[in-house]
Amino acid sequence: MQLHISPSMRSLTISSSNEFFDSMKIKVAPPLISYRTLFHTILILAFLLPFVFILTALVTLEGVNKCSSIDCLGRRLGPRLLGRVDDSEQRLVRDFYTILNEVSTQEIPDGLKLPNSFRQLVSDMKNNHYDAKTFSLVLRAMIEKFERDMRESKFAELMNKHFAASSIPKGIHCLSLRLTDEYSSNAHARRQLPSPERLPVLSDNAYHHFVLATDNILAASVVVSSAVQSSSKPEKIVFHVITDKKTYAGMHSWFALNSVAPAIVEVKSVHQFDWLTRENVPVLEAVETHHGIRNYYHGNHIAGANLSETTPRKFASKLQSRSPKYISLLNHLRIYLPELFPNLDKVVFLDDDIVIQRDLSPLWDIDLHGKVNGAVETCRGEDEWVMSKRLRNYFNFSHPLIAKHLDPEECAWAYGMNIFDLRTWRKTDIRETYHSWLKANLKSNLTMWKLGTLPPALIAFKGHVQAIDSSWHMLGLGYQSNTNIENVKKAAVIHYNGQSKPWLEIGFEHLRPFWTKYLNYSNDFIRSCHILE
Repeated sequence: MQLHISPSMRSLTISSSNEFFDSMKIKVAPPLISYRTLFHTILILAFLLPFVFILTALVTLEGVNKCSSIDCLGRRLGPRLLGRVDDSEQRLVRDFYTILNEVSTQEIPDGLKLPNSFRQLVSDMKNNHYDAKTFSLVLRAMIEKFERDMRESKFAELMNKHFAASSIPKGIHCLSLRLTDEYSSNAHARRQLPSPERLPVLSDNAYHHFVLATDNILAASVVVSSAVQSSSKPEKIVFHVITDKKTYAGMHSWFALNSVAPAIVEVKSVHQFDWLTRENVPVLEAVETHHGIRNYYHGNHIAGANLSETTPRKFASKLQSRSPKYISLLNHLRIYLPELFPNLDKVVFLDDDIVIQRDLSPLWDIDLHGKVNGAVETCRGEDEWVMSKRLRNYFNFSHPLIAKHLDPEECAWAYGMNIFDLRTWRKTDIRETYHSWLKANLKSNLTMWKLGTLPPALIAFKGHVQAIDSSWHMLGLGYQSNTNIENVKKAAVIHYNGQSKPWLEIGFEHLRPFWTKYLNYSNDFIRSCHILE
């Protein structure tokens, strides 16, 4: 038997090969609903059912999980489908904002007992049945107390860091004392530097002359060692190390007992330069006699500072500007280089908190285009603290003299690694300009600028600076811990300017190895003084 349905679905035929009956044809009544309509209905349902399922799931997740009838589901989904949502939550938020606005202007009662933690606040709220207003008031009082505590802690941290940066570590003090004693008892420690036959080299312009002014023996050893080890022609290097009277014996002992041959080292004290007299160097008299200067740098650094109105960053800047090193003659010596080295044409001046990682001999070939000072500009970097400095960052432009003579947007440049053309310098009035602005600042009670030696130099060298490539001198290793290590590795000179010097405990641990790499830990004096142990 066979069953056959016509394509139009209008007839049904039954046939059989059995001889007892023939095929039978049955007509089917026309459908009440067209099949096309049925097909479209199924498609629409197939499209809508997933959305119905999702909405049902959302309602269930929101806590409406007891709808057991279509009527219940409709009541729940209807307003949502029509864009109408229960605003009870929004009303609660609006009421809470109103309470917060009221509490923000209300005085906190004296003697209000505050919980020590959020967990205790929640516990007190449950036990004492706080209303929303009481809860908000207590929460506000807690936040304000925590903010005050954090602020005070930050200022205390900055002050402690300032004292740590200004102090002399025990190991470095030990090293200076041991070497000074060695100078008095050991003839080798007193031998002439350099040897008599090499003395003419000290004024020979065929050599590369470096000048380093410091009273830190350990730092000086790293600067000289790194320069010699990084040089392709160490036999062409001459170091002129200038120190003060109290450190001279120890500094001389170190370089007499620790040769850096084939490089040459000369050690001199400021008192051995005949030119450095009170008449030629007004800063000497100012430092010794001006009561305001000594008070400013050695007085109470908190006095006059309203901590409630200043920011930690401004306070840190103020502390840095009051470092006693700024009244040291060693810091002002670079302005007298043409007179201290009358026979030299070009020198590279180095700070004692730098490390040399690349051969610096190409510096002598840089064309300064008739300028005196080759320096890295400090307004062209991403680092806001170190490399975004313009004159406005150093000077008080509310002072009429400053506003009249300087442009606040002019780019600043860096001390620490500078190429000085001494021949061109001698034709200028740079030193006289430097002195005149120092005197003007003294008359203004030190209100023209914040820092010690760079601001007057920024004025004195105005128009005499040639910018050099920033890869020669990378700054900021003493300011922050997020210095880009790859950039540090590439820089010719890295500078730990800032408070966190590598020889201090507050130095950044991951940046210290770039400095300690050039420290001779096998030296008997280094070992016996337990340097950085």
